[in-house]
Amino acid sequence: MSYILKGETGDWEVVIGLEVHAQVISKAKLFSGASADFGAGPNEHVSFIDAGMPGMLPVINERCVEQAVRTGLGLKAQINKRSVFARKNYFYADLPQGYQISQYDQPIVGEGTLVLDLADGSTRAIGIERLHLEQDAGKSIHDMHGTKSFIDLNRAGVALMEIVSKPDLRSPEEVGAYLKKMRSILRYLGTCDGNMEEGSMRCDANVSVRPVGATELRTRCEIKNVNSVRFVMQAVEYEARRHVDVYESGGKIDQETRLYDSNKGETRTMRSKEMAHDYRYFPDPDLQPLEFDDAFVESIRKTLPELPDDKKARFISAYGLSAYDADVLVSERENGEFFEVVAKGRDAKQAANWVNTNLFAVLNKKGLSIAESPVSAANLGRLLDLIADNTISGRQAKELFEAMVETGKDADVLVSELGLKQMTDTSAIEAAVDQVLAANTEKVEQFRAGKEQVLGWFVGQVMKATQGKANPATCSDLLRKKLAS
Repeated sequence: MSYILKGETGDWEVVIGLEVHAQVISKAKLFSGASADFGAGPNEHVSFIDAGMPGMLPVINERCVEQAVRTGLGLKAQINKRSVFARKNYFYADLPQGYQISQYDQPIVGEGTLVLDLADGSTRAIGIERLHLEQDAGKSIHDMHGTKSFIDLNRAGVALMEIVSKPDLRSPEEVGAYLKKMRSILRYLGTCDGNMEEGSMRCDANVSVRPVGATELRTRCEIKNVNSVRFVMQAVEYEARRHVDVYESGGKIDQETRLYDSNKGETRTMRSKEMAHDYRYFPDPDLQPLEFDDAFVESIRKTLPELPDDKKARFISAYGLSAYDADVLVSERENGEFFEVVAKGRDAKQAANWVNTNLFAVLNKKGLSIAESPVSAANLGRLLDLIADNTISGRQAKELFEAMVETGKDADVLVSELGLKQMTDTSAIEAAVDQVLAANTEKVEQFRAGKEQVLGWFVGQVMKATQGKANPATCSDLLRKKLAS
């Protein structure tokens, strides 16, 4: 997807790499038995290890290791059967140990690939550099007191997967597609819930620009801890333009860490960018290298679900869906499962249209997830059956669907209660047709004079006369026969 920034001296290309911090779904933290659940009162989920008490020894949580390997397999990445935990030394008030246990030069997962589905229907492969495990810091709270800050260590020690892309992204649109696809894969795998509002998925964006056609990488700036896809896209766009403006005016970009202010729509300096040596990485003396065998990896591989790309390909080939419809349906695992229940034994394209258009419009309007849908998959499928066997017309189906949404009742019950059953008695429809034709001789003459569009008007009049219960196709056939005689 071409994204070029214009400048007075020429055109500029944006180079972007992303670091996604994904909180591992696990009951306990990475090195302690304290709960990793979100939403507890301040400092309720804190062990002596999380609080940095002297003499406390970390113990690796096997579940978190499994989840990291599972994610690596989902990203088609190299799984490193030997990895090392290191201490990353820096001071924050909400980092009680004075260091973060992370992984440096020997991560648990190596290079992989994530394929983007772009708006124009094309795809693009983005390289994954690495995935490593690390513990999260706590949280500093600055808005509860005029002169004091408060520390909540519930998040301290929670397991994070830091997933680092290669600098392969070239536009804000690609950034958005990458984050949505990454979140989708993590949710399919069950390794992270991807909830950016709760902070369980956060993103750092590294941004630089270079003249179009150049190959060297220029100085980058890192935009830290952005917690929404839309804000990451906005931050990248602003920062790229800032770089171009600085270069165009003869200035120099300093490597630094910046924050994005979503209210002002701009980035601002946070601190100068640290280099690896500033953190004084060294292997954690309290943790042995993490080692496992092929059997461990294969046991996890066997449990992988069908992932979005594979599901999309199957929906296109097995159901004959368009790439767009398939994309929408596989974006969340639950969407695809819902659709397959609706489509089973029915017209798949019709099922996709009802799910993607009618149902999702209702869910978006009401702010509901598909799991909270007032219309079940089985009940929506029953509505399609009623259309297929001519019990109801397409127009009645929309009325029925609205009633299903509002009441939660079954389709069959509402057809009876609302009197929506389609009129299939040809003689009754014929009587209505005769009545409409007799009352509108002028229109009859117009049709016979070659004004074909009048037929649609006649169908509407018959439908009105039968309170919308007549079969439109039967109406049209009868009208044509009688108007031709």
